[in-house]
Amino acid sequence: MPVLDISSIADDFDEDPYPHYARMREEGPVHRVKATDGTEICLIVGDEAARQALVHPAISKNWLTSGRSYADRETTDASDNMHRADPPHHTRLRRLVSRPFTSRRVEELRPRVQDITDGLLDAMAADPSRGADLVTAFAHPLPMTVICELLGVPDADREPFGAWSVEIVSPSGQEAEDTALREMTAYLTELTEAKRAAPGEDLLSAWTLSRDDDGDRLTPRELVAMAFLLMIGGFETTSHLITNGVRALLAHPEQLAALRADFDGLIDGAVEEILRYDGPVENSTFRFAREDLEIGGAFIAEGSPVLISLAGADRDPSRFAEPDVFDIRRRGPGHMAFGHGIHFCLGAPLARMEGRIALRALLERFPDLAEVPGQREWISGALVRGVKQYPVRW
Repeated sequence: MPVLDISSIADDFDEDPYPHYARMREEGPVHRVKATDGTEICLIVGDEAARQALVHPAISKNWLTSGRSYADRETTDASDNMHRADPPHHTRLRRLVSRPFTSRRVEELRPRVQDITDGLLDAMAADPSRGADLVTAFAHPLPMTVICELLGVPDADREPFGAWSVEIVSPSGQEAEDTALREMTAYLTELTEAKRAAPGEDLLSAWTLSRDDDGDRLTPRELVAMAFLLMIGGFETTSHLITNGVRALLAHPEQLAALRADFDGLIDGAVEEILRYDGPVENSTFRFAREDLEIGGAFIAEGSPVLISLAGADRDPSRFAEPDVFDIRRRGPGHMAFGHGIHFCLGAPLARMEGRIALRALLERFPDLAEVPGQREWISGALVRGVKQYPVRW
């Protein structure tokens, strides 16, 4: 399998990766590519191969045992989370954190999510310029506030979390990323110690009290790691779900008009189509082949880094009819924006709820919402898909 060098088209990839994924899929579902840092990885772009890889027992999430250079990276307590674990360790962690993080707890957040949404929209509407950067005014602070309240982060301590999260998800450099990781981990360590000493009603306190049937509980290190994972996974991705959704709807006025005419009937489908058409997570985090194996008819050597393109899989015509068409009435197979298999996103119900509330409230408040034309600065890197700013007017 030849190596495809994508470093020369990195900017095009950030802005619109879908034509590149389509060309790759025409040649096969699995490719060896050279990333911008020179690393050779196996990139999976087809739906069937992606689903196979996400559940393959010989493809590991534990990068510390991969034998690759990634294992030399600095580690902190935040590294020991279930997103980087394989069974049976992953099974144990998922069971313990799932107990308090129930659908009932998520549903109880609905009124508060609506209140936060309405408050942010009130502030936008009060701006005499009748315009704002949607990211900083709405899409960013909404999920950040929700996650901080869910974890029990005091109001006065919330300001650094946004900067830490952005730096970790889309780092400006290795040193800056490591600094953000250390600082967030140090803060979460202090916070979890405070919750263990004096539990409250928040999820982090519930995790400190969570026990399995045999008395097993999360260790202090695991508590920090889970708080870190929820903060990173629940903030940045939901922020881009909202912004990507507005971008898609404004770019397809007939779909926007249909949604405005029937919010009750179409908002759920609209959010699902946004997740499929231009979801906030472009690729999975790295996995590693623990042995020689075959996926999608392609050989993957032991120790190879494996990257699964959720965005590529969700535009695969073998699964979706007219996959490049944005259709909020779409019916049929489900997407993979939240992953697949044992690592399916634990926070998916919360993200869906926030997306539905945010998009409906925004579009109802501003019937003439429009984007401000101009050049967009895209999030760099392989993980998150979205823009850094999105100016809108009304």
